Amino acid sequence: MAQSTPPITTSPVAEILHLARAAGHMIATAESCTGGMVSAAITDVAGSSAIFDRGFVTYSNAAKMAMLGVPGDTLAEFGAVSEETAQHMARGALAQSDATLAIATTGIAGPGGSDHKPEGRVCFALATNVTLISETIEFTALGRDTVRRAATRHALGLILDHLRKHETHDK
Repeated sequence: MAQSTPPITTSPVAEILHLARAAGHMIATAESCTGGMVSAAITDVAGSSAIFDRGFVTYSNAAKMAMLGVPGDTLAEFGAVSEETAQHMARGALAQSDATLAIATTGIAGPGGSDHKPEGRVCFALATNVTLISETIEFTALGRDTVRRAATRHALGLILDHLRKHETHDK
């Protein structure tokens, strides 16, 4: 009896690399709670230098302001864990790089949090020259490592979904 061949699977990052290269995109990351994990996931794949420009790890509010131009007023009004801050982070990563697509993450990996901003809340933003989307995901109190890994996977998924939908329209 002949054995069937297992299906060919492509990792999300390999597909990101393929689609970004085909569309001529360069990617930048602006990370807080993920601490560089999104950048690391992208650069784990050989050939990523063709599509990855740089990553900003801006854990403190001071770093968000200095490196990405997040307004102090935004941080004061909405806090570091907000879609407004994530949007400024993504736009700032575009402005401070040669990227055409930027992803931002900011959240509370834990332990801790509050009633208003619970552990496991992560805000994301994706920006191109013509697109800006943001969303908040409540991963719940899964533990610091699990929240950070889930946020990294979600950020990669946002990039992949965007590239699949907008392959060449928004550079």
